[in-house]
Amino acid sequence: MTLRIGTRGSALAMSQAGMVARQISEQTGMPTELVPITTAGDTSNAPVARLGVGVFVSALREALVDKEVDLAVHSYKDLPTAPDDRLQVVAVPPRVDPRDALVTPQGRGLADLPPGARVGTGAPRRIAQLHALGRGLVPVPVRGNVDSRLARVTSGELDALLLASAGLIRLGRADVITETLDPAVLLPAPAQGALAVECRADDQYLLETLAALDHLPSRAAVVAERTMLATLEAGCSAPVAGYAELTPTGAFRLTGAVIALDGTRSIRHSRIIAAPGTGPELIDVARRLGEELAADLLAAGAQTIMAARGPGGAEPTRSTGEHSRSDDDS
Repeated sequence: MTLRIGTRGSALAMSQAGMVARQISEQTGMPTELVPITTAGDTSNAPVARLGVGVFVSALREALVDKEVDLAVHSYKDLPTAPDDRLQVVAVPPRVDPRDALVTPQGRGLADLPPGARVGTGAPRRIAQLHALGRGLVPVPVRGNVDSRLARVTSGELDALLLASAGLIRLGRADVITETLDPAVLLPAPAQGALAVECRADDQYLLETLAALDHLPSRAAVVAERTMLATLEAGCSAPVAGYAELTPTGAFRLTGAVIALDGTRSIRHSRIIAAPGTGPELIDVARRLGEELAADLLAAGAQTIMAARGPGGAEPTRSTGEHSRSDDDS
C-alpha cells in the first residue's frame, strides 16, 4: 500500500510533507507518494484575510474526504479552530522553532532599524506588534514564496522582512536569519512552527499506524494555544498571538495577547501551571490552560479590542489567529 499524502504545491509545503513522508517510511516501512493540490490561497493575489478561514486547507481536506489522498499535511496554524468531524489530526510531529525571524540586508537587528524603516510582512499580527513597539517602523504588506520575498530585501525595496523561523529552517535557509525574535518582543501566532498530519476519522488503520509520529509536548503546546484562540474567537477580529512552552522546571507556561490593528492598544497575559509529566493527561492540562488564559484576556478587556473595526472602519475578517498569514510561512 502506497500512502498518498496531500499537500500544497509550494516549496515549503512540499518540503514539510516530504519530512512527514520520510518519518512514515522510517517508522512504518510504508511507501509514500506526495500529491500536490492547489488551494484557493494559491490562486489569488488578494489579502488572505479577505479570502476567509481555511483558504490554504479546504481543498486538501476535500481531497481527503473524497479519498483522493490518504492523509494531508498542513501548517497547523492554517487549520480553522472549529473541528471537522470527518477528519482527525492523528499526529503533530516535533515542532520547529515557533518564533518569528527578521531578515535584513545589513545584518541589523530589530532594535537597530531606524524610524521609517520598511518592514515586509503579510500578517496583521506582526503588523500590529510592529506598530505597538512605537518606533515608527513602516509595515509593508507582502505575499509570495520565501524567495520572492527575500529578493525584495536584497534589492533594497524593503529594509527588513519578518517571517516564521520554522519556514526558513525547513527550507534549509536558516542562514539568512539576522535575528530570531524573542516572544517578549514579538509573540508568535498560535501553532506557528507546528505541522498537522490529518486523516479521515473513520480510517482506523491510519489512526493507529500514524500515531507513532505524534510528539506529545508539541501537541500539548498547540492545544493550549489553539484552545485560547478558539475561546477568544467568538467575534474575534483583532490579531491574536500565543506561545506555550514546557519550562526547564517542568511547568507549562502559556502567554497570549490581543493587539489592536494599529498597535495603540494591547492586552497580554501569561499563566503557568505544573505539568503532569509527559503523559496523555498533559493534553487536558493544556486545554484547561488555554481556556483559563482566554478568560484572563477577556476579563482584562480584550473584547473591546476584538470588537474594534480596522482602518477606514472596515470590519476585519475573522480568521485562525494569524489573521492573514503570508504564503510559504509556517
